[in-house]
Amino acid sequence: MNGNTETARLQEARWSSVPWKKWGPYLSERQWGTVREDYSPDGNAWEHFSHDQARSRAYRWGEDGLAGISDHKQLLCFGIGLWNGRDPILKERLFGLTNSEGNHGEDVKEYYFYLDSTPTHSYMKYLYKYPQAAFPYDDLVRTNKLRNRGEMEYELLDTHVFDGDRYFDVFVEYVKNTPEDILIQISVCNRGPEAAALHVLPTLWFRNTWAWSSGALKPVLNEVRGVIGARTIAATQAELGERFLYCETDVPLLFTENETNNQRVFNTPNTSRYVKDAINNYVVSGERNAINPAMTGTKASAEYQLTIRAGTMATVWLRLSDRTPASIGDPFGSEFAEIIRVRRREADEFYRAITPGWVSEDAARVMRQALAGMLWSKQYFELDVDKWLEEHGADPMRQDVPHIRNSEWFHMVNANVISMPDKWEYPWYAAWDLAFHAIALSSVDVDFAKEQLDLLLQEYFLHPTGQIPAYEWNFGDVNPPVHAWATIFLYRTEQALHGEGDIDFLRRSFSKLMLNFSWWINRKDRFGKNLFECGFLGLDNIGVFDRSASLPSGGCLEQADGTAWMALFCQNMMEIAVELTCVDASYEDMVSKFLDHFLWIARAMNQIGPNGMWDEEDGFYYDVLRLPDGGATRLKVRSMVGLLPLCATTVVEPWQRERVPHTTSIYSDRVRHMPELLESIHPTGPGHRGVADRGIFALVNPGRLRRILSRMLDENEFLSPFGIRALSRYHDKHPFVFNVQGQEYRVNYLPAESDSSMFGGNSNWRGPVWMPVNALLMRALLSFYLYYGDNFKVECPTGSGHWMNLFDVAREIANRLIRIFLRDESGRRPVYGGSQTFQTNPHWKEYLLFYEYFHGNNGAGLGASHQTGWTGLIAKMIEIFGRIDAEQFLAGGKKVAFRRSETFGDYKGDLASLFRKS
Repeated sequence: MNGNTETARLQEARWSSVPWKKWGPYLSERQWGTVREDYSPDGNAWEHFSHDQARSRAYRWGEDGLAGISDHKQLLCFGIGLWNGRDPILKERLFGLTNSEGNHGEDVKEYYFYLDSTPTHSYMKYLYKYPQAAFPYDDLVRTNKLRNRGEMEYELLDTHVFDGDRYFDVFVEYVKNTPEDILIQISVCNRGPEAAALHVLPTLWFRNTWAWSSGALKPVLNEVRGVIGARTIAATQAELGERFLYCETDVPLLFTENETNNQRVFNTPNTSRYVKDAINNYVVSGERNAINPAMTGTKASAEYQLTIRAGTMATVWLRLSDRTPASIGDPFGSEFAEIIRVRRREADEFYRAITPGWVSEDAARVMRQALAGMLWSKQYFELDVDKWLEEHGADPMRQDVPHIRNSEWFHMVNANVISMPDKWEYPWYAAWDLAFHAIALSSVDVDFAKEQLDLLLQEYFLHPTGQIPAYEWNFGDVNPPVHAWATIFLYRTEQALHGEGDIDFLRRSFSKLMLNFSWWINRKDRFGKNLFECGFLGLDNIGVFDRSASLPSGGCLEQADGTAWMALFCQNMMEIAVELTCVDASYEDMVSKFLDHFLWIARAMNQIGPNGMWDEEDGFYYDVLRLPDGGATRLKVRSMVGLLPLCATTVVEPWQRERVPHTTSIYSDRVRHMPELLESIHPTGPGHRGVADRGIFALVNPGRLRRILSRMLDENEFLSPFGIRALSRYHDKHPFVFNVQGQEYRVNYLPAESDSSMFGGNSNWRGPVWMPVNALLMRALLSFYLYYGDNFKVECPTGSGHWMNLFDVAREIANRLIRIFLRDESGRRPVYGGSQTFQTNPHWKEYLLFYEYFHGNNGAGLGASHQTGWTGLIAKMIEIFGRIDAEQFLAGGKKVAFRRSETFGDYKGDLASLFRKS
C-alpha cells in the first residue's frame, strides 16, 4: 500500500513510535451491568448496576459514553450528551434491556452507526439517531417483558417515535491534526417537518481513579480564560499532563465531579457536594445549584442550545488538544475546515487502496462500514482480578472463604485497548471472537491485530496452567482453540504486506501456545483416548443438552467439534513449527510432535463402529454420549458440530516438506509400522500428491468429504440463500428427540431467535447463519482446492446438476454471505428483513449494521446488532474474492502473489494462506 497518507501514519506508529493510536474510540457503549462493576452478593451483574443508576454512580473499572473517545489508558474521556426538552434524563449513554427484560435476552434499543474510521483514528465518523419525542424507556421495558420467546422483539421503531421523521441525525466526526490535537465536528440535522430545539452537551471527564485507593492524586478540570471566540476547559492529570478542550463560541460551561450521588443511589450521604448527575439535574430539572459555580471539577460540559429548522443542519466545533491557549491562536481558524476536508480525503484514499477495483459501489460501502465497525469496537478494558476479589472479601489463596466468580484467575491484571465483540451487548473480550477479529483487522492494521493475539498469551492473561481466558462472566469456560490458526494467518499476512513475517511474534506465540495445547490435552481428554469433552465451545445451544453442565443422563459427551478443533490446532502448530525451523532447526522436533498428535486424534475420531463419531449410514459426524453403564449412543443432530471436521485440513507445499526431512522420514516409518493410522484420513504421502506436488493432512478422506458436502450444499439442509446454516433444515420437519429418565430433550430447526433459555437465550445456533464458522468452512474448501484443483467437483447446490470445483464452491458461499448486506434487485437489503424504514428511507438505507448472526431462511440480522467483531469478516471475504481467481490461486499456493491495479499501488500478498492458515 504505497502512496497514501494513512499508511504512512501506520508506518510512523510502527517504526517510530509516533502515538497516532493514543486517542481512539476506547469508551464502552455500556459499562453498567458488567461483571467488572458487579459487587453483588449473588453475582447478578445486570441488577447490581443498572442503566438507571449509571448517570448517578461512578464506575470502578471503566467508562461509557455516547460517540465517545478517550486516551489509551482511559484517563480522560470525551463524549456527547443530548436533550430534546422532553426526555426525563439526558441522553449520555445508550439504553437497552437487561437479560431478564428482553424476550430474547439483553438488547440495545437505540439506532447508532459506526460510519467510518481509519486504523490510526485520524478520521472517525459516528451517527446517532435521536427522537424528538420523549424516549420511550418504560414502554420498551414493559412491552418486551410481555412478549414470549416465540414473538418478535419490540424495537424502538415499533414505538412510533420516529414517525414523520421527527428525529435528529447527530453526526460526530473526529479528525486528528496531530496525535494530540483532535478536531471535533458535531453536525445535527433535523429530519422532521418543523423546527425543533436540542441541547447538545459535549462533555469532558476524568475516569474516577482516585476514589478507590487512598493517596491517589485527583485530577482537575477548570475553565481557562483568554481564548478569543471560544470557552476553554483545561484538564490536568499527573500521568497525562495538560490538555485543553476548546469550545466554539461563548457557550455556557457546566462543572461537577465524577462522584457517585450516594443520596440518590444508596440513600446515604454524599461525600462530594457536586456529583456525577449534576449536569443532568441542571439541564433537565433546572437545579441551578447542582453545578459548581467555581468552574472546576472532574466532569464538565459545554451547553449548546440549538433550534434547528426543518431539513437543515447545525454544526458545533470543538478541539481537544495539547496546544496551550497561548500557542494555538484561533482554534477554529480557516485551517479547521481544511483539516477536516483533508482527513476525509485521506480516509477515502486509504479505503480505495484496500478495496478491490471490481467491486460495486454498494459492496465497497459494505466493506468500508464493516471495517469502520471493527475499528470503532476497540475498548479500554481494565480489571485487576485480585483487587476485585479482595473488594468482594474473597482471598483465593484460602480455602475457608466462599467461592467467588473467577477466583481461580487472581493472577489477571488487564488494562488494555482490546477489540470487543459488541461494545454494548458484549463489552468484554472473548477468546475465540478475538481470533476472528484479528483476521478481519488484518485488512487495515496488522500490527493492532497481532497485539490482540499477543495480549491473551501474556502472563497477565494466560492462566499458569496454560488456559486462555474465555470471557469475564467465566474466564475458566472453554472457547474453541483457534488462536494458533489466527497466529499463522497474521504471520502470512505480514509476509504479504512487508515482504517478511514477524518471526519473533511467531516464536513467542508458539511457546505460549504449547502451554495452551498441553492444557487441552491434559484437561479435556479425560480418558486419554484423544477424544475431547470441551463444553459448549462457543456454540451455546447447538446441542441436545447444555454441554457445559452435568449431563442429565450421567456419563460424558465426546464432542465431534471439540475433537476436530484439536486436530486443526495440531495442524496449525505444525505449520508454525515448520516456519520456525528457518531460524532454529530444533523446532523440527515440534513438527514431529504435532504430526503424531494429529494422527492419534484422527485415528480416534474416525474409528469405524457403532460407537464412533462417524455415522456411515448418514455420512456425517455426531457427538457421542458415553453412558455410566458403559453403553454409548450417537446424538444424531445434523449441526455445525458435524461439519467442523472438514476444517481440520492443511495443504503441505513441497517447500515445506523440504524444510523438515527428518519429520518426513519419521512419518513414513510411523505409517509403515501402523498402517491403520491411514485407514480413514485423507490419503497422503508419496503416491498421493495433488496439484503442484502438494500433500495434504485432513480428517476426512475423499469419500467422506463428498458425502458431507452433499449435505452441506443441500438447500433443504445446510445451504441457505445466505450462507451455511448452523443446523440442518432437515430438523424442521424431523426434530431430534432424546428421552432421559422420563424427560424429553428436543432440537428443532429454528432459523431465527432461540426458543430456549440455554445460555441466557440471547444466542441461537439451531438454524441461523454465523459468519466465523462459515469463514472456516470456506478456508477448508480452499485448502482442498489447492490439493485437487479441478479434479474434484461437487454439485452445488446438491441436486442442481451444476458442478463446481471447490474454489467456486467457496466463492459461492462467500457471495451468499455478502448478499446479506447488498441491495437486491428490488433495492432491499436482506439484513434488514421487513423493516420498511431501513429498506426505503433515504436517511437509513445506506447505513449498515453487522449483526451477530442471520436468519437461516431470509438473511435478516439477529442477535447483537453491532457485532462487527467476527461479522467484520465480511470485509475480508470481499477483499479476498475480489483479488484473485481460481487459476491464480491454484498456481500460487502459499506463495501466490497478487497486485492491485496501478491506481491502488503495488501489493504482493500470500492470498492462499489468507483463508488457509494452517
